Amino acid sequence: MASISNAALLLLAAAGSSQAAATPDHHWHRGPSCKAYPGAQGWPSTEAWSGLNKTVNGQLIKPTVLPGGVCHKGQPNYDESQCANVAKEWTTSEFHLADPISVMSNEFTNYTCLPDPKMPCSPSGYPAYVIKVTSSADVKAGVDFARNNNVRLNIKSSGHDFLGRSTAPGTLSLWTHHLSSIEYHAGQFKLASGRVFQGNAVTFGSAAIMWDIYTALDKYGQTVVGGGSKTVSAGGYITGGGHSILSPRYGMAADQVIEMEVVSADGKIQKVNQDQNPDLFWALRGGGGSTFGVVTSFTVKTVPTPKMTVASFLAFTVPGSPILADLLGYVGSQTPTLMDGGISGYDIVNRNFSNPAPGSGLPDYLAGFQGRLALLDDPNGNDTMAKLLKPLNDTINQRWPGQAGFFYSNAEYKSFLDFFSVNFDDEAVGDNKYLISRLLDKAAFDDPKALGEALLSGTGPGGFSTFFLVGGKGVQEAKPVGGSNAVNSHWRTAFVHTITATMGVPFDKAATENNLKVLEDAWAPVRKLTPSSGAYINEGSNFEPNFHESFWGANYPRLAQIKRKVDPLDVFWCSPCVGNEHWRQLESGQLCRV
Repeated sequence: MASISNAALLLLAAAGSSQAAATPDHHWHRGPSCKAYPGAQGWPSTEAWSGLNKTVNGQLIKPTVLPGGVCHKGQPNYDESQCANVAKEWTTSEFHLADPISVMSNEFTNYTCLPDPKMPCSPSGYPAYVIKVTSSADVKAGVDFARNNNVRLNIKSSGHDFLGRSTAPGTLSLWTHHLSSIEYHAGQFKLASGRVFQGNAVTFGSAAIMWDIYTALDKYGQTVVGGGSKTVSAGGYITGGGHSILSPRYGMAADQVIEMEVVSADGKIQKVNQDQNPDLFWALRGGGGSTFGVVTSFTVKTVPTPKMTVASFLAFTVPGSPILADLLGYVGSQTPTLMDGGISGYDIVNRNFSNPAPGSGLPDYLAGFQGRLALLDDPNGNDTMAKLLKPLNDTINQRWPGQAGFFYSNAEYKSFLDFFSVNFDDEAVGDNKYLISRLLDKAAFDDPKALGEALLSGTGPGGFSTFFLVGGKGVQEAKPVGGSNAVNSHWRTAFVHTITATMGVPFDKAATENNLKVLEDAWAPVRKLTPSSGAYINEGSNFEPNFHESFWGANYPRLAQIKRKVDPLDVFWCSPCVGNEHWRQLESGQLCRV
């Protein structure tokens, strides 16, 4: 992992060189050359840590019992009989959600202690100390301690983070899991500034997970623009932007925020909104987590829970078919028309997948598009869906008779929770996944041939990619409180968010770097198709070229200015994040100035 991190830093340094050149060092506070690190000079004394423990009422944890330790002789929790069970649970988000240090992607702990007795086990890839946060005061105590003692800080909520921002070796970690309260406000909400928001709203802790939020609001006939996985928590999801199957109607999750409580780098607990600290309010809605402060709660608009008509569909040929790219290009090119007709959805492009209807007379394995397309609150949903999908069915059968086909079936859901409870993302975690993503703007759909070739290539080494219809009118025409926010400006022209991935190989630098190169090569046609677009920070690549522009577009210069203003000491640091170019992580894990 250390070598991969170094490779990433070289790319990040190159990507950030123009920004660094435009921001001379004398504009940034310069303190010690490195953050304090366990075993190195400057690390706080045992007495200092004991003092912090007293301040947080005994909730300071020194991780000695490691989540994978049950599989390793010599670990205090070693229990061979439990190893297989933990290995199984390791693939679930719930396991990592409930643990103070465990995260869903192994590479970001440097494969420190996996539930595999053949692998090494030590605490070296995990935080040195963890505060079990139960209040904003606990967050303040941690932020103040890190700032005053030059200790690197990280924030872990659910551990559902594809970029590794929720963990780091040798840090003080704020485990915010217990900040999960949910309170509904019917009719109006009074902001801390005195302004009254007219409409329904909800306030939830930054670690509240999607399933709990959706369930709490359903009893009021309401929901929120939220994530597709049960265990995604609000903090990182909203601060990164937050897409949803509801976004084509309502915009991004960050577009719904009307107020936040945040602990800033100076240790102040404050409410931020369009009237109070509007710059920080702007930056925290899309500028990324672990960068500007620790959000402890959000107040967001709620929306009426929709009735949904959802079509499960296939547009298929057979694996290896010479028409596959053309099929992908044609179906994909219809996306703007479908979305203009009210459709949103979660689709997959797949080179080879099992026939979901065995015995139907179709081949055992298929290739093409599969997924779910949704209409919201349409009283004639079945008829509307048939009208929108008929051109696809007719064209496919006319253009490729006997070589390709189209099929769909509808299901009706009485509420968003009804839909979510059977269609949530249950993807396995606890692996070594590296993502790469792209936002497809209108121009990407103009040339079906180029689109099809890019989509086929973009299935990458795993043979599949996502094709999420989560942009469109609602995102492009969103009107967030205060007039704007820091959501990547490329979202404002996007229709589709597409992702693929590869795997790292534990302790094998050459194999991992080869996998990453194969992934980049496969993704090149997707980037070429969208020269004026970017990628989504929460589901992006650690090695994204020119990541400042790709992840934030036109908003990056203002974000960088706000970062310098609100966190001149770099109390908060992560990668790839706003303002991270002043530091690099050494192979040991220590953070030092560039």
